[in-house]
Amino acid sequence: MRVLLAGPGAIVVTLALLAGMPLWLPGGAAGIDNLAFPLVLAPLIWALLFFHACLDRSIARVAFVAAALLLIHAGMVAPRLLSSPVAAKAVR
Repeated sequence: MRVLLAGPGAIVVTLALLAGMPLWLPGGAAGIDNLAFPLVLAPLIWALLFFHACLDRSIARVAFVAAALLLIHAGMVAPRLLSSPVAAKAVR
């Protein structure tokens, strides 16, 4: 279980964080900081999740943190994806 949380689990959670971060990061003066910061922080986020999964003694705590981050950011991204014109056309 620890290998799954440290490997593919860390990558999936990192991608969910990258998709959700532009929704809560401020745009900045040029209006692109909310897009640039997630890309720059991606290796750091992945490393934190990876080392947390490897070094924490409680596998339940690792799973809870990963699941909470995934659900929060996926919950922010899903309504945006479902409200897009392409998704609305596909539902009809």
